[in-house]
Amino acid sequence: MNILITGAGRGLGLQLTMLAAKRGNQVVVCVREVSDTSEGLWALAARHPDQVRIESMNVTLENEVAELADKLSKESAKLDGVINNAGVLLGREHKIGTLPMNLLKSTFDVNLYGPMNVMKHMSSLMSDHSGANVINISSEAGSMASGYGGDYPYAISKTALNMFSKQLNDELRPRGIRVLSVHPGWIRTDMGGDQAPMEASESASGILDLMERKTVVDEELFFVDYSGRAMPV
Repeated sequence: MNILITGAGRGLGLQLTMLAAKRGNQVVVCVREVSDTSEGLWALAARHPDQVRIESMNVTLENEVAELADKLSKESAKLDGVINNAGVLLGREHKIGTLPMNLLKSTFDVNLYGPMNVMKHMSSLMSDHSGANVINISSEAGSMASGYGGDYPYAISKTALNMFSKQLNDELRPRGIRVLSVHPGWIRTDMGGDQAPMEASESASGILDLMERKTVVDEELFFVDYSGRAMPV
């Protein structure tokens, strides 16, 4: 498969890239700035020069997304999958009374508008009726049924991302493209922290099983966890 992954410089994105390459996939790795790319990603690209391609693309800047899409199109590239992994968690320490409202905009720019920018320009490069998939990395925090008082920017942005996933799934279904919003689990990354019970590599394996359709998900579902289990909306 030819897979595009955003936010792939470290954490879950890096684990997804490593495992995707190990499974023999071709990966377009998108990072906000090439100069900020982790040594692990550079080492991976050096080991797999024919499989791992690093590209600079800030998902919050539509012009950069459009430029990369145009570049790939001119190369006659086709995508079999997109993983919208780039995300931020801001303002965790605030309740509503002290919440800086600019953090909502910054969070939505990455967590919601970023995936929308990507799919606006990359969906035309996706192969029809070939088992292609879009995976938007969401969170259980985006479940309205499990809502809690806190993490306002993050939780609300992920709820909105779930809605976008549902809408996009309905739009792309006639092309045979499946869209899933996926809770990756509580994993040990910079965002998840050291107390998280699960390694990012375990989550990455489950997410790639979804991408490769090794894990079968009922057609009516659009919000699942990394193992394909239905999440409460």
